[in-house]
Amino acid sequence: MLSTPTVWTLEKKFDSSSIPLSQIMADAAAGRIQLPDFQRGWVWDDDHIRSLVASISVSYPIGAVMTLATGNPDVRFKPRVIEGVELNGHVEPDYLLLDGQQRATSLFLALHSPKPVPTRDSRGKEVLVHYYADINMCLDPSADRDDAIVSVPQNRVQTFRNEIILDVSSAQMEYDAEMFPLDIVLDQIATMNWGFGYMEHGPGEHADRVRKWQEFSVGVVTAFVSYQVPTIQLAKSTPKDAVCQVFEKVNTGGVSLTVFELLTATFAVDGFNLREDWDERAVQLQYHPVLGRFGSTDFLQAITLLTTFERRLDSIASGTSERTPAVSGTRKEMLRLTLSDYQYWADKVTASLEQVARFLHGQHIYTAANLPYTSQVVPLAAIFARLDGKPLTARNADQLRRWFWNGIFGEMYGGATETRFANDLIDLDQWLFRDSVDEPRTIREAQFQAERLLSLRSRSSAAYKGLFALQMKTGALDFRTGTPIDASVYFDDAIDIHHIFPRAWSDKNGVESSIADCAVNKTPIDAHTNRYIGGSAPSAYLNKIQEDDGIAPEKLDEIIRSHGIDPSSMRDDDFRRFFNQRFETIVRQIGAVMGKPVNRSDGLDESPFVEVGDESDAIDLVRLIAQGENDKVEFKSTARINTFTNQADPKIEWSALKTIAGFANNDGGTLVVGVNDDGQAVGLETDYSTFRKQDRDGWELWLTDAVSATMGKVAALLLKVRFVELEGKNVAIVEVRPSEAGPVFAAMSKGDDQKQRFMVRVNNSTQELDGREADDYKRVRWPNR
Repeated sequence: MLSTPTVWTLEKKFDSSSIPLSQIMADAAAGRIQLPDFQRGWVWDDDHIRSLVASISVSYPIGAVMTLATGNPDVRFKPRVIEGVELNGHVEPDYLLLDGQQRATSLFLALHSPKPVPTRDSRGKEVLVHYYADINMCLDPSADRDDAIVSVPQNRVQTFRNEIILDVSSAQMEYDAEMFPLDIVLDQIATMNWGFGYMEHGPGEHADRVRKWQEFSVGVVTAFVSYQVPTIQLAKSTPKDAVCQVFEKVNTGGVSLTVFELLTATFAVDGFNLREDWDERAVQLQYHPVLGRFGSTDFLQAITLLTTFERRLDSIASGTSERTPAVSGTRKEMLRLTLSDYQYWADKVTASLEQVARFLHGQHIYTAANLPYTSQVVPLAAIFARLDGKPLTARNADQLRRWFWNGIFGEMYGGATETRFANDLIDLDQWLFRDSVDEPRTIREAQFQAERLLSLRSRSSAAYKGLFALQMKTGALDFRTGTPIDASVYFDDAIDIHHIFPRAWSDKNGVESSIADCAVNKTPIDAHTNRYIGGSAPSAYLNKIQEDDGIAPEKLDEIIRSHGIDPSSMRDDDFRRFFNQRFETIVRQIGAVMGKPVNRSDGLDESPFVEVGDESDAIDLVRLIAQGENDKVEFKSTARINTFTNQADPKIEWSALKTIAGFANNDGGTLVVGVNDDGQAVGLETDYSTFRKQDRDGWELWLTDAVSATMGKVAALLLKVRFVELEGKNVAIVEVRPSEAGPVFAAMSKGDDQKQRFMVRVNNSTQELDGREADDYKRVRWPNR
């Protein structure tokens, strides 16, 4: 006899079903489906919309949407209607759309609203368009359906070079062009009337028009009318923490929500408007330019660190817990913040940021653009909040400065930082306030390699920014006034980083660009003095400064020495002596501020790092190989030949070319071809065999042509190619300057894939960015474009 199975009953958390697209659009129009107010705005561009509409026209899946049934008194979110919806008065929604906002909004605007759709074209320009289906292309089995969905300007007239190429500004013109307006496709009566008009007044024979309309109506219009959207509906009983977890995990239809937006939703349940609170605090922070990039998520992270740290201290003090709670600033832990946690710490952290700004000014860092790591402000704010307004002792201040500079020159905050933040707070609290003899892990782990000075060329590098703050901190005088560079001098005299031996002079005198552009040959100089420099030799512009500004040579020499420069080397235009002396001075300064010796590679223990002429190429290559691959250096055995097949391979070419594009879109870099991943010279000879001219000239000509073909001729101007003989083999050093004019796009010059790709160097790899990631990166990298 079979026993009766035990039946377990669980409360159902969600329903899953398919709902007609037409019903979702009608519910949105009536306000029955709305968005939670904290959701971001609609962002899709024209290409995304056309592709989405095309997918529905052939009944392809577009993914599920997720809704939350309203009515739970413990989960209250302010609703707002989907963009394009117009209601008469306030309507309480039955459902909130949690995932699928971008798709639902795009479809409502394109298929339901009679108004033009506000979007962006492929160049990012804002446009207003209507969407049409090209009947003939839709019926052509060989045509791409994406091409059959057409967007036309709001006046329904499309032009090219001032000539009208499509006019659908009246119903008759729509019939003549055989273009069906998609904003009526879900309105059966309007669609039927349009079809009658087309069959009666369209082009060609009446029988052909009737056949076309029947085929289009059955094959395309029916696809829209009968389209079913998979829908997951969360139950009304879903608790608020589960709702927030859903926000974190889903949101596949465009831009994921930030921690700040998720907590805005959580705190809104208790009637607290987090966004308004942060906006008020952000106004206070605007008075400190150095905090200009410290954002809402950074603020929440500092509060989370403090909350979890206090929890840890309480647990240790009580001795009741077998496991000491961890200190954390992770996204998961931030989402666990309660409103009481936030309200307890928010004012303290805001006040601590005032102290952080003063601390940074004391390190001669005055603007957000020149702050090496915005992320380092998070543990700084937490430490000052622990002081609760009390000043640091002289000893503590020295300790904090040492931690700060080790973080910069050790380049400790460039990757994932959550664990380091937690360790920083624990370690600094012990070291500063509890007389621990153990140095913080950031200090113990930080190392600076002397040769790193030679690869610091871009102001986006943290160590580069730190170096010039250090120059001012160690007493660099203003060239114009001879006074120390403090905050007022910095802003009044427009202090910026400029070449000491000008680039034009270096090019004329055989100094390699990698050496001329590195940090050793740059220093903080005011705008007035920089105009004197131009492209002149140092001896010439120093004489002009003396004559025009009436500065005595002895005083000017004093100013030069304050920048760690030997004045006689500048007056003699002796770049080698200048460079090697200043290199050693900077190494000593960095060692002093870190409180530990600077490392040097084997064989590079003495100061002559630079020789003008061919010898410097070999030294530079040895140095590049010694430091290994990183965010600025990559090795390739070949640029054309697949070493397994011994044949020219487009994928090998593409690998080298996308690296060049990635360097150009970041801070520049060096591609070394003819050296394998282990740093062994394998030579260019295999590449040479594929050219008619089998030598260095043939290889360089190929590279220039390949870059021009894949990225454009302007990108080819960013390259400088040097050839070095190492272990009897030819090696190419390809220096790539950063693109200051704007982003560089690359497309494979061979093969079927001709997509324009946006490549960026990330750590020691080259990655493709697209969509919102690419847009965000471009705004930061080229803010003035």
